Amino acid sequence: MLSRVASSVYWMHRYIERADNYARFMSVNFNLALDLPPNVNQQWEPLLTATADNQKFNKYYKQPTRENVIQFMTFDKRNPNSIVSCLSYARENARTIREVISKQMWEHLNNFYMMVRDTSPNQEWSQSQTQEFFMEIRNGTQLFYGIIDATITRNEAWHFGRLGRFLERADKTSRFLDVKYFTLLPDVGAVGTTIDLMIWSAVLRSVSAYNMHRQRHRSLTPSSIVEFLILDKMFPRAVSHCIRQAELSLYEISGNNITSGFGNSAERSLSKLRSDIEFTETADIFKVGLHQYLDNFQTRTNEAGEAIFETYFDLKPVEV
Repeated sequence: MLSRVASSVYWMHRYIERADNYARFMSVNFNLALDLPPNVNQQWEPLLTATADNQKFNKYYKQPTRENVIQFMTFDKRNPNSIVSCLSYARENARTIREVISKQMWEHLNNFYMMVRDTSPNQEWSQSQTQEFFMEIRNGTQLFYGIIDATITRNEAWHFGRLGRFLERADKTSRFLDVKYFTLLPDVGAVGTTIDLMIWSAVLRSVSAYNMHRQRHRSLTPSSIVEFLILDKMFPRAVSHCIRQAELSLYEISGNNITSGFGNSAERSLSKLRSDIEFTETADIFKVGLHQYLDNFQTRTNEAGEAIFETYFDLKPVEV
């Protein structure tokens, strides 16, 4: 497979997953609004901090109000990570590789992008209307993945797509947990209170993990939630599961036997990360500090992404 085609497939999936997760990020606060007492103000700045978009935001907006944050993270084309920007990039990548994706994939992604692009960001939406819009984003991405599973051959292109999707999902699940950290950062006294538990519950709901968590654990505790979202090997949005699936696709692409060890720098980086997570316990995470652990994980995920780029996408012509 050409490195250009592989790169386009990989980034198409990463951008689609990013758009889905940005919609989920904003659901964190909407879910909180339903649970928090009326005397507790909603906080929108933690979303910007956890996604590392705060510096870009401060260039164009004065205050991190609900309206400004939603505008910036959803419709602002000056933000390369906004939902409309991600769908635009995904659509452009798909357009350049029409020969390796299915007709149904292209048609859905094209319609999906135009739906978001043509939505007026200035209209006065109620909270329920805004939530419904973000639900449409999430349903649109899930439908896209369903079309892929039903119409695409399990070849190299499919594995490059899975690799990008699961790497992006692992990174964003870690950032969902960081939203929790930054939300309570100004008020250490709130840790362990009812408000603290409400925020943990909102994080679970935002990654569609609430029901699955309750099936595994009888009560909601910070320890059980961190264990479920980071270390669980079966839940599809847990960090451990995502890294493992990305690793399996990486070895399928190279043809190397995963039991024989890594064959290139990308496999070494991802396998080492997967191994470290696999042998981590919840107590180890809290001993280091949740935010510090997540920050280190995000750095290592970025390093794995760079290794993948250098191994498969940054191929130089051979000099004769």
